[in-house]
Amino acid sequence: MNSLPVKRACELTDNGDQPQWLIEGLWADQAVGILGGQPKCCKSFLALDLAVSVAAGSPCLRRFPVRRTGPVLLFPAEDALAVVRQRLEGICMAAGAQLDKLPIYVITAPRILLDLPQDREQLRATVAEIRPALLILDPFIRLHRADENASKDVAPLLGYLRELQRQFGMAVLLVHHVRKGSSTERPGQALRGSSDLHGWGDSNLYLRRNSRHLILSVEQRAAPSPDDIPLHLSVNGHGPSLAVLDAPQSDKEPLPASPADRILLAISQAAGPLTAAQLRKACRIRTSTLSSVTADLVAAGRLRRGLDGYSLHSSPPPVPVSLSLPL
Repeated sequence: MNSLPVKRACELTDNGDQPQWLIEGLWADQAVGILGGQPKCCKSFLALDLAVSVAAGSPCLRRFPVRRTGPVLLFPAEDALAVVRQRLEGICMAAGAQLDKLPIYVITAPRILLDLPQDREQLRATVAEIRPALLILDPFIRLHRADENASKDVAPLLGYLRELQRQFGMAVLLVHHVRKGSSTERPGQALRGSSDLHGWGDSNLYLRRNSRHLILSVEQRAAPSPDDIPLHLSVNGHGPSLAVLDAPQSDKEPLPASPADRILLAISQAAGPLTAAQLRKACRIRTSTLSSVTADLVAAGRLRRGLDGYSLHSSPPPVPVSLSLPL
């Protein structure tokens, strides 16, 4: 019986401390992972944006540099092919790329079921022919007939995709939905089905809506994750594309580091006295710290505490005077 291939640990490729990126900050090179979110949160738009970026070498979302370019293989199981082309054209216009110049290949088969051996072999043969840097499968629910909630059913499907990734040295992005009513949960824990899906990913992206715009959360296995990224869907020319929504510049000065200075600044800018609850919210400090610091400021004569809250002394505290009384 043939043995398994092995290497000594010292012979393994040394990439240093820096992660190797397909798209810097968003997707690691040769990573598998999930692009998750609720319905109508532009998951497919983001997947196509990643596809254009990797194929063209242009920054994803016009913000995140691409570190490895190459062909992209895409299976859009739910969208009409004409819609896919229209969306790609809009994204290409935003990215300054020409769709007819890009190595983006779309699987046009009516279905792929990863729990069928013949479909797995057809996908493997297609990957072997195209040799993509990125494989996008959208969405997971259309790729199998298994029970998503059963680890014994999901694990072999994810294992097959991991095997493809390792065999062909590519990244794999799987679009997936989150559970209904899961908006208050951590994004990865909100994914529908088995927890294997969350644990499988090296790089995971999650989209959700707030009252004003889309929020992109990034989760990396081997690198720090950036802060949440606000996005919006903009329209240009042939179709819409996602873009990063720059936060407006604040004209407010940063809060002072000292709790005492924060409290004094908040009260000086207020129209009237502030209660302890109002100070705690304005200064972003704990109740115990607020209580201790305000007590010290009152004792030092810098604050006055009244029935309606805290206010500044209008004049410096009186200086104690020693009086000599006649004998």
